[in-house]
Amino acid sequence: MSFLAYPEYKDSGIEWLGEVPAGWTVTALKRSIPFQTGGTPATGNEDFYGGDDIWVTIGDMQKKEVGSSKTMLTTAGINAASIPITPSGSLLFSFKLSVGQVAFASVDLYTNEAIASFLPNDVFDLGYGYYALPHFVVQNATENIYGAKLLNRTRIENAPICVPSYSEQCAITAFLDRETAKIDAAVAAQERLMALLAEKRAATISHAVTKGLDPDAPMKDSGIEWLGQIPAHWDVKRLRHLARLNPSKSELDRHANEVVSFLPMEAIGERGTLDLTSTRRVGEVASGYTYFAENDVTVAKITPCFENGKGALMRGLQGEIGFGTTELIVVRPGDKIRPAFLKLVCDTAEFRRLGEGWMYGAGGQKRVPDAFVENFAVATPTVTEQDKIVAEVERRMQDFDKLEERARGSIELMRERRAALISAAVTGKIDVRGEVEAHQQEAA
Repeated sequence: MSFLAYPEYKDSGIEWLGEVPAGWTVTALKRSIPFQTGGTPATGNEDFYGGDDIWVTIGDMQKKEVGSSKTMLTTAGINAASIPITPSGSLLFSFKLSVGQVAFASVDLYTNEAIASFLPNDVFDLGYGYYALPHFVVQNATENIYGAKLLNRTRIENAPICVPSYSEQCAITAFLDRETAKIDAAVAAQERLMALLAEKRAATISHAVTKGLDPDAPMKDSGIEWLGQIPAHWDVKRLRHLARLNPSKSELDRHANEVVSFLPMEAIGERGTLDLTSTRRVGEVASGYTYFAENDVTVAKITPCFENGKGALMRGLQGEIGFGTTELIVVRPGDKIRPAFLKLVCDTAEFRRLGEGWMYGAGGQKRVPDAFVENFAVATPTVTEQDKIVAEVERRMQDFDKLEERARGSIELMRERRAALISAAVTGKIDVRGEVEAHQQEAA
């Protein structure tokens, strides 16, 4: 779809913005839109929390409209922190931590100090602001040494913004509402496809390691409720009979200066990927870190890493050994189970679901105990059949990878188009007035 440009442009006086339509005004945000910021009552005072008043934080801003909050305040808490009420219809804008999230208040509410509330008014359409403010205000942010955007009230107030006539603002809003809805629907369809592929991926792994590859193979009752029927020639063994957990560092016979792989939790992916760029000397990590070796299988034991499937078959380790986060269970396969087959067993939905039920601890510190892994029942074919299963599963995973990569690429392109369309409309690079009028006439 192509759009006309405005008939006449002028220099905006702002280098990054360039030219804008001749009839538009470029001004500091504070001259166009009234806004306020919220606050947070003292967190240690129980009298301030658990009341009836909605108190929105950035985590509550997940949809275009927000009318509820995870945390509620009391009148005493609101008064103690001098939090102004944000009237229904206001536009909420996050300017700390996660910068540039926007949502409309669907009811009267309160916000914390990380949210600016742009209030309803007669000269600036907040629908236009929904698209324009993330574009313009973020341009006025600074960056810390890590590249994160930093905003404060002064930078928001002084952010330059394009202000078309009110009727043009409304036209741009109508155009972007319609066009972004189309893109969002297409993105949602691709996301549903990726979710379906993830389900099929999990089902493929589970079926292969519990039922095998031969659909005509005679079956028998495994004696394990969740495992059900398995091929008649397979055995069922507890994992402790097939592997040993957390091999002792006493077996190490390496010089303290030898360089080996080092894997913090972020270096281990949710699908077994490994980032092996980090290394340490043995003497630096021999104590205080988890030890593993080539062909060991590791399983993250802490929530939510366990539930998300973090773990890997350790291959390609420098010096064929490594050290890493203490939040790993290391499983060393014996001669009756192949390392890659063991990794597939640990990738099954059943392993994750049952392990979650074994977790101990509270909140974000819940962990899976070693005993769960040791006692997990494994349907065990011969090692020859295990090799065939691994090869077939890997082939099917490659097919899923290609489909996911295609869907992910489509999502990325659509999101880029969405951002480019919004930028072009709110900076006047395209004139959408005629297109909006034509659409309204067709709808009449």
